[in-house]
Amino acid sequence: MSSGGDKAKLVTSGVLVIGAVVAFYLLNQQSMWLRVLAFLLVLGGAVALFFQTDTGRQLIAYGHESVREVKKVVWPTRKEAGQMTAYVFAFVFLMGLFLWLTDKTLEWVLYDLILGWKR
Repeated sequence: MSSGGDKAKLVTSGVLVIGAVVAFYLLNQQSMWLRVLAFLLVLGGAVALFFQTDTGRQLIAYGHESVREVKKVVWPTRKEAGQMTAYVFAFVFLMGLFLWLTDKTLEWVLYDLILGWKR
């Protein structure tokens, strides 16, 4: 549960994001680099303020845990990845061939044998 201070920080962060967009468009008479710089500075402030909240800290912790989990993954070797890719392509080809043959067989049975429609 967020405290009142965290809620205020989240609202302020949201207002800063909106302010960044508004500032970008209000500075339309200025050069583009100044508009982008103002946008990035205000947006950076909003992000910094967001990461000061419990929600921001939880997001950072989630990111750290995700990186830790990715490091535990045993990735396949290049040879294994190539073999699995070949298996997938072979399966897709065989399944496509099977579905095509099934379609043509049903077409022949329905149209030629049952209905008698000759093409």
